[in-house]
Formats: sequence, structure tokens, C-alpha cells
Amino acid sequence: MNSTICPCGSGQLLTLCCGHFHSGSPAPSAEALMRSRYSAYALGLIDYLVRSTLPAQQAKLDQHAIQAWSQGSAWLGLEVEQTELIEGEPQHAYVTFTAHWRDEGGEHSHRERSAFVRNNDNWYFIDPTVETKLGRNDPCPCASGLKFKKCCASYF
Repeated sequence: MNSTICPCGSGQLLTLCCGHFHSGSPAPSAEALMRSRYSAYALGLIDYLVRSTLPAQQAKLDQHAIQAWSQGSAWLGLEVEQTELIEGEPQHAYVTFTAHWRDEGGEHSHRERSAFVRNNDNWYFIDPTVETKLGRNDPCPCASGLKFKKCCASYF
């Protein structure tokens, strides 16, 4: 594994790139987290994909579907188009990217603008597929201590 090139497309060795995030070091930016999540899909690291999702959403993730997609695909590459950092407390960010893969249905690409939030020095992916039933005045699921309407409401 020491000479493996990181699947995220950085050109670096996995151990010097996304590998240390997979091992528990916090990603320093939303883009680094997004790249490490792509690498986790390519490497079948389902626990990391769950762990790097907003904690309030983790129990609602379909881990079997994530694992099936991860293991049933050949991951062909990642293109990061843009990262938008939104200042404030907590920090939020958008990362726009295109992921490429091949499965039994052929070659595919998926372009997405993903939302992320930083809390306690950790960046988390906000999964738009996980239904979050919250009122605007409920506490935000990112654990910022703010009301949902003043924090992550626009990212869901």
C-alpha cells in the first residue's frame, strides 16, 4: 500500500494523501474531505464514508447500498471544479466535482455540488439523500448550538 497512488487524482501516494484521513486524521478542508470520500469509495472503506458524514445522519445511511456501489464499481477518476468556503460559525463549504466510474451498466459520470460543515475541527459531508425532519427552530443537527434556520437549513 506504500507505493499506491491515491485514487483522488492528486498524483500523490495514498499514504501521503487521503490515507492519513482514512486512518483518523481530520481533513483540513472540505475539498480534502470530499477527495478522501471519493478515495474511500474506490477502496471500499465504508466505515470511513459513514464516519465522515454529518453525525446526525450516520444512522440513517444505507450502508448496504453504499457498499454495493463501492465494490460493484471501477472508479475511473475525479475532477474537482470548484470549492466555495462560506465564512461564519460554523464554517460551511460547497465542493463541485465530477466522479467517473464503470459498473455492469457501462461508464458513468456524476457531477455534484456537495455541502460540508466544519464542527470541532472536523469537516463533515451533509448528505442530501438522508431525510432530516427538523423544524426551523430545532437545534441544528451539526451540533453547532444554533437553531437549524440560522445554520445548516439552506444546505439540506
